[in-house]
Amino acid sequence: MVRISEFQIKDVVNISDGKKLGNIGDIEINLETGKIETIIIGYSGKLLGFFGKEEEIIIPWNQIVKIGTDVILVRHNAHQYVQQQLGVPKE
Repeated sequence: MVRISEFQIKDVVNISDGKKLGNIGDIEINLETGKIETIIIGYSGKLLGFFGKEEEIIIPWNQIVKIGTDVILVRHNAHQYVQQQLGVPKE
C-alpha cells in the first residue's frame, strides 16, 4: 500500500519523451468502486508565478506504466497533453 502523501512527492515522467510533467496535485476516485480513476498534475504556465494561468494535466489510471520509489512513469502522448492543457476535448 502507498499513502497519498507519498504518492504526491513522486515526479511524474512521460515515457514517450522523458519529460517531467510535474507532481500529483489531486486524484479522482470512483466512489462506487473505490478505485483511482485519474491523477491530476498541476501545471503552471506562469512566469515567476505572476503571468499566465495554472492548468492541469489529467492522466487516466490506465496510462500509468510503473510506480517506482521516486517516479511515476506514464504513457501520455504530446497531442493529448496539449489538448488537456488547452481544455479541448479529446477525439
